[in-house]
Amino acid sequence: MNSSVAAGRLYVVSTPIGNLGDFSFRAIDVLRSVSLILAEDTRHSRTLLDRYEIRTPLQSYHEHNEAKLTPGLIERLRSGDDLALISDAGTPLLSDPGARLVDAAVDAGIVVNPIPGASALLSALVASGISAERFTFFGFLPRKGHDRASALAELASLPHTAVVYEAPTRLADTLAELEALGAGQKKIAVAREMTKQYEEVRRGTVSLLRAYYNDTPPRGEVVIVLAGSEQRGVEESDVRARARALAAEGRSARDVVARLVAELGVPRNKAYAIVEEEKHA
Repeated sequence: MNSSVAAGRLYVVSTPIGNLGDFSFRAIDVLRSVSLILAEDTRHSRTLLDRYEIRTPLQSYHEHNEAKLTPGLIERLRSGDDLALISDAGTPLLSDPGARLVDAAVDAGIVVNPIPGASALLSALVASGISAERFTFFGFLPRKGHDRASALAELASLPHTAVVYEAPTRLADTLAELEALGAGQKKIAVAREMTKQYEEVRRGTVSLLRAYYNDTPPRGEVVIVLAGSEQRGVEESDVRARARALAAEGRSARDVVARLVAELGVPRNKAYAIVEEEKHA
C-alpha cells in the first residue's frame, strides 16, 4: 500500500424498514458516492437503490460469505476506496450481519461512519407506551434449550424495559412461556409491520395478549416491548413462603428466583439468596 494514499471510509448505512420514503438525503448521497455497496440480499436492496437512482456497484455480503470476503474488503479500504454496508432493512449489525467487517475495519484503523435512519426496535419502543428511559435489546431469542430458558427467565425478571424480535409463528408460545414464569401481569406491547401498510401496535398485559394471539396468529415482522418488573415493598416472610410454595411444585431454583422477581419485585440477588437459604433450611 502506498503510504501517500489516504485510507477509505466504511459507512454503515441504515435503510427503510418498510416504507421506502424513510430514507435520508445523506444516506442517498453516501450510497451514490462510495465505490461499492455491500448488501445482505442484493435482489432485495436493488428495489431501494433503483427507487433513488443509485447506480453504485452492489455486492452480496452476508453470514455465509463474510469470513471469506472481509480481508479483501479491508484491503480495498486501505487502498482508498470508500465502502458502504447496508442490511435488508433497518440498521446493520442489529440482528443483522456486519459486525465482522466493522470489527476488522476498526482493527485496521479505518474510519467507520454511521449513517443513522430507520430501526424497527426504536420505532416499536417509542410507539409502545412503555418507558424508554432504560431498555435492553435482546434481538431474536434462542429457539430452544437452556439458552432460551435462560433468556426468558431474564426477560421475566428484568427491572427495566426489554425489546425483543420474534417470529410471528413463535409469538404466542413466547408470551405463554413468559406468563408461566410469573410475568402475566406485566405491561407489554406487540408491534407488527412497523412503517408498512398494516402497521399495528397492540398493548395490554402478557396474559391478555397471549390469549389474543392464541386465537389470532399474527403476520409479518414482530417486535415485543416488555415493561420491567415493578420494585414494590414486600415482607421477607412472604417472599420465603412463596419460595417454599414454588419449590414444593418441583420448580428449579432458577425458575423460583425468576418468579419471585417477576411476581413480587424482589431484587434478583436477594431472591437468589433466599432460595439458597430455603434450600438448605
